[in-house]
Amino acid sequence: MARPQPARSLARQTLSSGTEAARLELLEYFLIHHDDLQRCAQASLEWLHRYAGVKRSVCLLADRDSGTLVGVAGFGVGADDVEMSESSLSDEGNPLVGALASAEPIIINSGRANGGSTRAALGPGAYAAVPLRGVRDREEGAVGLLLMRPGSDTTADLSWLSTVLGQKLDQIRGRGSLAEEVRKLRRERSLLFTIINSVTDPIMLTDTEGRLIVANARAEKLFAAGEEESEGRRRAVELNNMLFSAALSRSAVEGPSEARELLLVDPSEGSDLLFEVLSSTVEDSREGTGIVSVLRNITDLRRATEQIEENYQRLRVLEAEARTERDRLNLIIDSVADPIIVTDPTGETVLMNAPAEELFTVPVTAADIAERNVQANDAHFSSFISGLLLGEGGPREIRRGEIGLVNPSSSELIPVEAIAGKVQSESGELTAVVTILHDRREALERVRLYEQLKLASDELQARVQAATAELATQNELLRRQAIELEQASRLKSQFLANMSHEFRTPLNAILGYTHMLLHGVAGDLTVAARRQLTRIDSNGRHLLTIINEILDITRIEAGKMPIQISEFNPSEIVPEVMAELDPVIARSKLIVTPKLDPEAPPVHSDRQKVKQIVVNLLSNALKFTHQGGIEIAVMHDADTGSVSIAVSDTGIGIAPEHHERIFEDFRQVDSSPSRQYGGTGLGLAICRRLAGALGGRIALRSNLGQGSTFTLTIPVDATP
Repeated sequence: MARPQPARSLARQTLSSGTEAARLELLEYFLIHHDDLQRCAQASLEWLHRYAGVKRSVCLLADRDSGTLVGVAGFGVGADDVEMSESSLSDEGNPLVGALASAEPIIINSGRANGGSTRAALGPGAYAAVPLRGVRDREEGAVGLLLMRPGSDTTADLSWLSTVLGQKLDQIRGRGSLAEEVRKLRRERSLLFTIINSVTDPIMLTDTEGRLIVANARAEKLFAAGEEESEGRRRAVELNNMLFSAALSRSAVEGPSEARELLLVDPSEGSDLLFEVLSSTVEDSREGTGIVSVLRNITDLRRATEQIEENYQRLRVLEAEARTERDRLNLIIDSVADPIIVTDPTGETVLMNAPAEELFTVPVTAADIAERNVQANDAHFSSFISGLLLGEGGPREIRRGEIGLVNPSSSELIPVEAIAGKVQSESGELTAVVTILHDRREALERVRLYEQLKLASDELQARVQAATAELATQNELLRRQAIELEQASRLKSQFLANMSHEFRTPLNAILGYTHMLLHGVAGDLTVAARRQLTRIDSNGRHLLTIINEILDITRIEAGKMPIQISEFNPSEIVPEVMAELDPVIARSKLIVTPKLDPEAPPVHSDRQKVKQIVVNLLSNALKFTHQGGIEIAVMHDADTGSVSIAVSDTGIGIAPEHHERIFEDFRQVDSSPSRQYGGTGLGLAICRRLAGALGGRIALRSNLGQGSTFTLTIPVDATP
């Protein structure tokens, strides 16, 4: 076997030089993790990738006690490939063993290396083996090897890294047997996988971004598929991964809970599987934050639960129907006002309700006339029943007729309609006759009242028709007025927008020419002329502000005010607003004090709209405050998930009855032509509407002569 050649070309290459700060960063990491061999090696490979562009690399260490060359770290390769990178130090034909004794990096062809896992990890082709020297030269050679693909340009950085990493590994190696530590880690990992693979429920360890780190066999069936497997199975696995990632994201947003349900697809059969997901966050000193998820299959349990619930609902419906039928029968028997009589086939009475007893029984203390009246009622009733029993009708025969009965006590004639029907057994034998006696006195009285009611109804219907016609006329007038008002409002908004645009064009020209004159474009100006031009510029800009406010209010009314959501810190807006209004603050000679909350979180909202509202509130405070000071406070309410910006002043204040009025369009507390303070009355109206568009509000706390506090409150995550 030919001896491996030194990597002279590698020595001439110059990897991208790392800065001194980058080297210092790696050395500080070595100091912090001074006794963790694997973390130091892993950090070195990551440093080599970040500052030298090495995409794949493996670190091997020579354990003289066990006589093996073992892999301890890798970058851009799998963990299994690193663990399988193990060679015997006694194998003199292995080029990796020969590289330990080399003073310089050597190039090893993939066909000549004995370590098949190293070739698989780094891919086909030649790779470089860089010896890692210890604190001092040893006869047995380097303490380890750094395997990487040649082709980068970092001779200085690679030489520096191999030196410091070799010294660090040599320092750590003297504290114990590397092979024993590696074997212990592998035994623990094998035991861990044996335990979790014996569990029938899927178990997974993912990072905070949802990438899979560890999974048992059951989880791999649901979330992993090879290239050789069918397209349907791969699509099912992709769908399961998306659903599981979405569930983890929802857990991160909504907070942890005891259990969540997750619907997945069986990649083998294509059926739906319902799982209960139990997730918990774990912290690892090496891997960082991870999420352990256990998926418990509750598909059969859910089906059984749904079936039980369905049967229970059906049972409840049947119980309700039976209860309704029983109540209906009880109501018929106990609450019917008409007499009900049940007789046997011979005509003898076997059952009657209370109203029937009043007609066919004689009280003990009744007079003789009452007894005769009862006997007469019995005779009339028996005659009616006999006609039914002796009739030639079928088993379903029902007989109707009128019977003249009398009240036993008062001897009052009672016209009664009798309805009798046969009750037969399954064999067709007559078992009973049920008779209902209906008092027709109320029916006759209702007929009389119906005629009177019909006359009154006709008269009422005529009145209703007249009132309906009048109401329709009024509704039509109201509809037309509403259309006219809507058109007037639209025309007003359009007129204001058009006129504002028309005003702004010449006004911008006036301001531009005034600005040019003030800057001496047309020559030097006299003091008086400069003073007059300055007044023109100031009043022109004031007029431009009024026009912009009119444009804003018309755009808000038309729903065309754009909302641009971005992330920003509300505490940053206050200094910007104060800097923008610094000339006004200087002229007012007031002290403006910011009071910022350092714990206020970033918010997602329209930064420009929030700044516009704060500028308007601070401008009003400066306008209406003559002495004292102004405070701008930023506050965060974690319970409601909102941030507030409050502008408090010691100005003239606002009476409580005017608190709502000042937020109306073109309205001010003092609207007279001779008012002391100017303005269009649109500033606060625009602020309130902008706050509402951001999902927030503006609150006012003020009393006359006691200053005012305007508070803007917006949600941390605004939804326009």
